[in-house]
Amino acid sequence: MTEQIMTIKEVAGYLKVHERTVYRLAAKGDLPAFKVANTWRFRLQDIDHWIRQQTGAPASAGAEQTGRRAES
Repeated sequence: MTEQIMTIKEVAGYLKVHERTVYRLAAKGDLPAFKVANTWRFRLQDIDHWIRQQTGAPASAGAEQTGRRAES
């Protein structure tokens, strides 16, 4: 299995935010990232895990969740 590595531009598109926001979050250590030759890189799996943490979804949550509550 190969890991998908993303650039700032790709992560910004994935998260639908400005590239500067991704850079700032990475530089602060709030977004999981690493540097290669002084440029930021991101593992897709780490970004997906970070999203689940931010939204409060369980770590085992998958794309199949609808986020809807059962009515009582």
